[in-house]
Amino acid sequence: MPQPSAQVTAAEISRIAGVTRATVSNWRRRHDDFPAPSGGTDSSPLYDLLDVRTWLGARGYAATADPAEELRTALRLHQAAGGPTGVLLPLVLAAAQCTPEERAALAGLSDPSLIVRAEGASADVADLVPGAETARFAGEDIDVLRALLRCVQDDGTGEAALAVLAERELEDSAIGGTYRTPAPLADLMARLVPGSCERVLDPACGSGSLLAAAARLGAGSLYGQDVVTVQAQRSAVSLLVAAPDADVEVRLGDSLRADAFADLTADAVLCNPPYGDRDWGHDELAYDSRWAYGVPPRAESELAWVQHALAHLVPGGHAVMLLPPATASRASGRRVRMDLVRSGAVRAVIALPPGAAAPLHVGLQIWVLQRPEPAGPERKTVLFIDMAEAAGDRASAGSASGTRGARSALDWPSLTKAALGQWSAFAENRDAFADEPGTARAVPVVDLLDELVDLTPARHVRASRTDIAPADLARETEEVRRRLVAGAASLGEAARYTDWGAAGPKPREWRTATAADLARGGALTLLRTAPEPREAAGEASPATRPVLTGQDIARGTAPSGKPRSLLTGPPPVIATGDVLVRAVAGGDGAMARVADETDAGALLGPQVHLFRPDPARLDAWFLAGFLGSAENIAAASTGSTVVHVSPGRLRVPLLPLEEQRRYGEAFRRVHTLRAEAARATELADATARLLAGGLTGGGLIPSPPSTGNDRTSGAGSA
Repeated sequence: MPQPSAQVTAAEISRIAGVTRATVSNWRRRHDDFPAPSGGTDSSPLYDLLDVRTWLGARGYAATADPAEELRTALRLHQAAGGPTGVLLPLVLAAAQCTPEERAALAGLSDPSLIVRAEGASADVADLVPGAETARFAGEDIDVLRALLRCVQDDGTGEAALAVLAERELEDSAIGGTYRTPAPLADLMARLVPGSCERVLDPACGSGSLLAAAARLGAGSLYGQDVVTVQAQRSAVSLLVAAPDADVEVRLGDSLRADAFADLTADAVLCNPPYGDRDWGHDELAYDSRWAYGVPPRAESELAWVQHALAHLVPGGHAVMLLPPATASRASGRRVRMDLVRSGAVRAVIALPPGAAAPLHVGLQIWVLQRPEPAGPERKTVLFIDMAEAAGDRASAGSASGTRGARSALDWPSLTKAALGQWSAFAENRDAFADEPGTARAVPVVDLLDELVDLTPARHVRASRTDIAPADLARETEEVRRRLVAGAASLGEAARYTDWGAAGPKPREWRTATAADLARGGALTLLRTAPEPREAAGEASPATRPVLTGQDIARGTAPSGKPRSLLTGPPPVIATGDVLVRAVAGGDGAMARVADETDAGALLGPQVHLFRPDPARLDAWFLAGFLGSAENIAAASTGSTVVHVSPGRLRVPLLPLEEQRRYGEAFRRVHTLRAEAARATELADATARLLAGGLTGGGLIPSPPSTGNDRTSGAGSA
């Protein structure tokens, strides 16, 4: 009996075909031969993948899919036929280690020859991939093998293929909580380790982001362990490709229960351990020698990981760990925290804003720890940095300056610079460290050893409004209030736009073209800045102009990036009328905007796509409105953790220029409305915080009631 085919949703069909969801809905209504649902519900139907691919192939749509999406589709069929995914991971490593010419030669082999070569290549590297299965391929695997080769050839690193394989494995095994540490956060954590390190350990390495960050800083020996098979395998493959000159050793297993590196002492430990795990081995590990600071309570698995990390360090070595905020304050962990602080093992706690890493709604914390040295210097203070509060203050300041939506995306360059600046100043000379109210404070150890031993940064660095002169506070509050009134008036003016109406009984339909087609036809030019090669990192670019980043688009701010991480050749220079689209989707904030005089002359950043329309054929605001629509972005994006926008796949309606201009004017007004709403919201929040803080801190007092017929005269009358 033939194996059943995989099933796909309408959203997956749109990604496979490179069209919008609306187009798929139109196909269902207008084409009688469109595949009928084979499962699901009336509101969320599922379609047979083989039938869908056949239908799309007959109309020339199948070839437009992104290589990663092609691999994702091929995997669905592969798994529906009973094929395992794990055997493909070594092949990713083998393909990534080939030259582009060698991969092209592999892709040109006949089916039987490709199967033989794939089995041999996988066997050659199998011992480098923990828990790798022996590869045995057959004729039914040929589609997934070719899709995998195309995906590796597309990015040259295998990262996209690894992401697709991992997401399928994790989805099938129903494993939760396996989140990738974002690259900017991984880089920050690695840079918090003072000096250079040769041997770096991550005992819960996941996909290997933290070890990769250490390798970028020069670590030559990388050790990782993870209990999830696909995560350990993904980490090994990724590190072997990204750091070919490093010694990489990744093991499979539970680091707390079965430490694969029990005899290793590392120069540094970087770790983002699992959170809230009550089954971490509390009973069986009750007398473990690693618990030098006390047996971690059952609910404190994070403190078990902290002590595990310290046990693996050379004396004086540092551990940098990403932990949930409850670790700093839960009553059950008070005794362990007390011994950690008293011994000098806790050097710094840094609070991050929500959105820095999953879970995105929680403001996580970075703990910087150091293994005490025998007869070493006494550590009398702990540094607390509250980047969450600092981010809120920058958002308010940005609003007061007229910028918009500063809280919609994290400004990683600024956050990293601020955190590293405070930590470096403290580490170099803690006696001379100057506190920064509201952001950073060095707290004496003796002040922390109370009945709570609460290490929450906000508790220790919060600035008091009593430190500000009442007259200065009143002037600051009045200035922000005036800007709020002006902002509210601007918002009301923007909301007056009513030049729109219903399209009719049904939504309007139109023919569309991809941006790639429009570029080939000369209607627009598509530009992108390539990131700097890794081996050239650190060399300053001679350019002096500001750089427009994806975060600038999301926040609605002027170009704020520095001329670094750009190729030595001149990057594109932005001109008025260019359409700018973020290259990475996700988060709040705008996805696109039209460059104005403020943007003109800035350099194009590496995370931004630039569309330069021919004004005789395309209206800029019309183009920006459709390119930045949520549905269009979703259909042209690939990836799970990091969602990349494929610019050539974005679609634009084919309309006469005069009609484009009408749409363009509407989109421009919508853009203004969104900007003014964000600005007014931030100003209102800033005004309320200043008033509340001033009143409770004693710097402001309510005005005395006026006599006569005022607003309070009838408050108590019957």
